[in-house]
Amino acid sequence: MRCIAAFALGALLLSGSCARRVDLTTPTDTSEPRATGNASTPAPTTTPTTIPVPDGGQVPFDKRNRPTWLDDKINKYLAAKPENPPIRIMSYQYKGQTVYYESAPCCDQFTTLYDAKGNVLCSPDGGITGRGDGRCADFEKLRTNEQLVWQDPRK
Repeated sequence: MRCIAAFALGALLLSGSCARRVDLTTPTDTSEPRATGNASTPAPTTTPTTIPVPDGGQVPFDKRNRPTWLDDKINKYLAAKPENPPIRIMSYQYKGQTVYYESAPCCDQFTTLYDAKGNVLCSPDGGITGRGDGRCADFEKLRTNEQLVWQDPRK
């Protein structure tokens, strides 16, 4: 008997929550009849955008101004198992100097920000809070001139 009463109470609660009225308005365009004859759905007014997809080849990166320590780090990544998501290294201008931002290989790990000589400055984001180690909390606000230096091309 208790099961029937509980079921009835549950059904009553659900029916009450579903009984709310929701008004929905859709644009109408009767100027251009559609094949369905339904005037409440307008015909598309724009053409679909086609975004070219790269052919899957390796993306060429500018290696001219890349520091030796960074090339060594990239070679270590290429010698190891690929990470998911792929490691990315970006360069920025931050507080008057060129810095290199290295993404984290996965979940809740700190990212790393290096100066031009390869010294670790801070971890701008990542970690459990997503806010990094707090030593460069202004990095996202003050960084400029973003450039992709390298991204692991392997899958």
